[in-house]
Amino acid sequence: MITPPIKIGITGTHSTGKTSFFDAVQEALSPSHLRVVRIGDFARRARSIGFPILRDHTFESTLWIMAECLRLEAEASLSNDVILVDRPVLDALGYLRAALQLTNRTIGQRRLDELTAIAKAHTPDYDLLIKTSLDANILLGEGRDRDPQLREAAASWIEALISDFHAPVLTLTSSNRNEIIQYTTTFISSRVSDSEG
Repeated sequence: MITPPIKIGITGTHSTGKTSFFDAVQEALSPSHLRVVRIGDFARRARSIGFPILRDHTFESTLWIMAECLRLEAEASLSNDVILVDRPVLDALGYLRAALQLTNRTIGQRRLDELTAIAKAHTPDYDLLIKTSLDANILLGEGRDRDPQLREAAASWIEALISDFHAPVLTLTSSNRNEIIQYTTTFISSRVSDSEG
C-alpha cells in the first residue's frame, strides 16, 4: 500500500461533471491494480438523517458534513492507495455561505470562523485539487436541486474560498476534460513510482 494514500479532491457546484470525471479516472486507473475508493454524497446522507441542506444549510448540518468527510477520508486511508473525494470539506462551507447569503441569515462569526478554520486547515491535505466550472448550458443531473441561484452562489463561494485559502487547483471544463483526466492519472502514476522507488 502507498503510505500515505494519494488523495484527489474534486470541488464545485452540483451538476458540473464531478461524478463523470471520477468515473473516467477510475476507469483509466483500473489496469494499474491500485486500490481506489471514492467517497462523497455527504449532503444527501445528511438530509437522510434529518439535517437541513441547500438553502436551509445550518452550522450543524455543515459541521456534520465536514466531519463525515473527514471520518471517511481517515477510514479510507487504512486500506486504499488512492482516495477520490467528491466534494472535499471546503464545498460544505461554500454551500453554507451561499445559503446564508440567499436567505439573509447568519450563524454568528465564531461559528463561521470555526467552520472556515476546519476547511482551511484540511484543504492542503489533498494531493491534487480539481475545481469544476459552472456551465449553465449543462443539464442538471437526475434528482439534483433545481435552484439556479443557489447553484451559482455555491460556485462563486467555492471559488472565493479556494482563492482565500491560496489552494493550488486545476480547473476542469468541458473542453479540457480529457487533458485533466490524463494529468490526474499521470500524477497518480508518478506518485506511485516515487513511493516504490
